[in-house]
Amino acid sequence: MKKISAILLWGFVIMTGSCAPRHTVVSADGIQISFNVQGSGTPALVFVHGWCCDKTYWDAQAPFFSKRYKVVTVDLAGHGESGLGRKDYTMEAFGEDVVAVVDKLGLDNVVLIGHSMGGPVILEAAQRIPERVIGLVAADTFHNVEQKFQIDELLASLSANFSETTADFVRAMFTPTSDSALVEKVVADMSAVPQQVGVGAVEALFNYSNSELTRALQQVRAPIRCINSDTSPTNVVAGRRYASSFEAVDMSRVGHFVMLEDPETFNRLLAEAVAEFVRLAGME
Repeated sequence: MKKISAILLWGFVIMTGSCAPRHTVVSADGIQISFNVQGSGTPALVFVHGWCCDKTYWDAQAPFFSKRYKVVTVDLAGHGESGLGRKDYTMEAFGEDVVAVVDKLGLDNVVLIGHSMGGPVILEAAQRIPERVIGLVAADTFHNVEQKFQIDELLASLSANFSETTADFVRAMFTPTSDSALVEKVVADMSAVPQQVGVGAVEALFNYSNSELTRALQQVRAPIRCINSDTSPTNVVAGRRYASSFEAVDMSRVGHFVMLEDPETFNRLLAEAVAEFVRLAGME
């Protein structure tokens, strides 16, 4: 059978799997947060998108996992269908968005899944509700938690021409063999995010990585698993210096958007991580 392209598969899932009811809740600073809920069952899986993305980036995961678990997909403030107007788009504030959703639904035994910027966001959320979180899955993030970043040039370029700089930045996140239609769809999505949100969030993200990430890892009690692209090796030794439970598995032939480029493999690896969290929490 001829292989279906990633963008066609994603489009099919969006048409057939995105009809989950939309809900809203007000975050700690008064911004309205949009989220979808599908399925039922324990644990609840809460999916958090990355920088300049939205909850539809999990549309290849939500129908699959909602057959067994309650699945929640969240639009962080300034993204997707959530509200604008936040003064500072920080990881801490985004973490409060996730907590507001968990509180609204009264969730216990939660697995937090975060892609890219969503990794730091779920660390912040987990610190606020430690008694409810049984595990964290970071999707293509935390490759080297000790890495420091210089971002002045990137910020200047984003401020001067956000759309063009973002488009170039995003294209570099894919591999030469990535589906070209998928690449351009993601480029169009991310470069259309309001400049204030995009610039503020990326500055906060890199500042967090430079100064707060290792501290946050030390504070989180739940086990942490990474599902990363092998385009950049994961320094598991560095991760374990701050979180003894830190583990990682690699995906091949994919770029940064692991859950979009190879959803079948990603879903299998995520299902294995969730099963492990259930076992470690004594929920079997």
